[in-house]
Amino acid sequence: MALVAAGLLVLPGCDTSGWKETAVQATDPLLSAKQEGLLAEIVETLIPTTDTPGAKELKVHAYVHKMVADCFEVDAQEVLIKGLDTTEQLADKKYNKAFAAASMEEKTAILEQMSKSDEATQKDFYELVKGLTIRGYMTSEYVMTNITKYEMVPGRYHGCVPVQSSTPLS
Repeated sequence: MALVAAGLLVLPGCDTSGWKETAVQATDPLLSAKQEGLLAEIVETLIPTTDTPGAKELKVHAYVHKMVADCFEVDAQEVLIKGLDTTEQLADKKYNKAFAAASMEEKTAILEQMSKSDEATQKDFYELVKGLTIRGYMTSEYVMTNITKYEMVPGRYHGCVPVQSSTPLS
């Protein structure tokens, strides 16, 4: 009886219809639309489109936004916001243009500069975004079904397979 009652409490929270784009939107948006666009450019720089879709196309920036907004402490949220502002400032200072307008080489140079910076905020921002981008990309539906060939239950059972003996039985 207790299991049935517990199941009734949990069941409404289960969405069995599959993931929708709205599922990865932050419940309380942390970033403005402009900042989210910048984040999309950053994740695309980290994992660009090649013969497979890039991070931007797979909406990894929405994943990063949701994770930081819903699952991380206020310190990490501030690191993300300050890091986005710093990224835009570095692009303007170094190339006199917005990060989104920069070439891929220029974007990469800015991110490399941030990763090697002595300033903790820049380095923390780079590590936070890079880690979440990789995790978001590798766990995306496209990668799990088309690249890694994800199997819910791995392994096979072959019940009738001829076995050849390597040593003679005596």
